[in-house]
Amino acid sequence: MLYKVAVCAFLLYLLMQGTVGLAQQPNAIPAGSRVFIAPMDGFETYLKAALDKKKVPLVVVDSREQADFEITGTSETQKAGAAKIIIMGSWHSREEASVKVTNLKTSEIAFAYSVHKENSAHGKQSSAEACAKHLKEKIEGK
Repeated sequence: MLYKVAVCAFLLYLLMQGTVGLAQQPNAIPAGSRVFIAPMDGFETYLKAALDKKKVPLVVVDSREQADFEITGTSETQKAGAAKIIIMGSWHSREEASVKVTNLKTSEIAFAYSVHKENSAHGKQSSAEACAKHLKEKIEGK
């Protein structure tokens, strides 16, 4: 009897974690979902390209009304100063970016990620690709 209770408890735990596959987590992002990328002072262009390059299984739409999810966020670049170039020999920029994916039907945050790259050779492209990579992992359940 105790064995059956333990097995039932374990299966319930797996079900709630979404590993059994019978129930979808409330903050899950299904593959093929339509997503609107909000303006982010130009970072949205890099993010759209990164989603395509990393083959993130989402459909980017031009209108928020057509979307299931919305991606919002910020990005900041700090160019290398003269001291960094002379002393460190590095002309790479410092990049920071944060993105958030919100379910437009439930208003729940389905995904959030921040990236900080101290010496980014490719600027905003690097931080956008990091965001896309982790979003793909979230969707694919890795």
